[in-house]
Amino acid sequence: MKMRDRVTDLGMRTMNGVHRMVLGLSGGRLGWTIRTMQTVELHTTGRTTGKRRSTMLTAPVHEDGRYVLVASKGGDDRHPFWYLNLVAQPDVELTIRGVTRPFRARAASSVEKAALWPRIVAAYPGYGTYQGKTERAIPVVICEPRLTNDR
Repeated sequence: MKMRDRVTDLGMRTMNGVHRMVLGLSGGRLGWTIRTMQTVELHTTGRTTGKRRSTMLTAPVHEDGRYVLVASKGGDDRHPFWYLNLVAQPDVELTIRGVTRPFRARAASSVEKAALWPRIVAAYPGYGTYQGKTERAIPVVICEPRLTNDR
């Protein structure tokens, strides 16, 4: 693994740790929104370990019970680990304001992404900047509620 990749991965882990610390120190009063975006804790199953993995993310679009996530990794040329995990196992959980619920995650189709992208960039222009930094098409992920026995 290149040194640049290690630094990027460390930066991502550090941001997640700081976000969790803000939530913990504030008793959950701070950190559930960033700008106009809802923040969520995404729980996936590790694609190689089978262990539960969690990461803090923003949901620039959230409505009708569904949450939209952006697999930007800050414009890195690699997909985020959480995205690779949910592609392998789309049954995920989201914790929103301390409540955890089951969801099914899927990559948006090109038509869905085209419709969502202007709203995503309006919520956080940095996503547009991230896309400009990489040749990788940044995936947009749609998380839709599922019943706990829905597989």
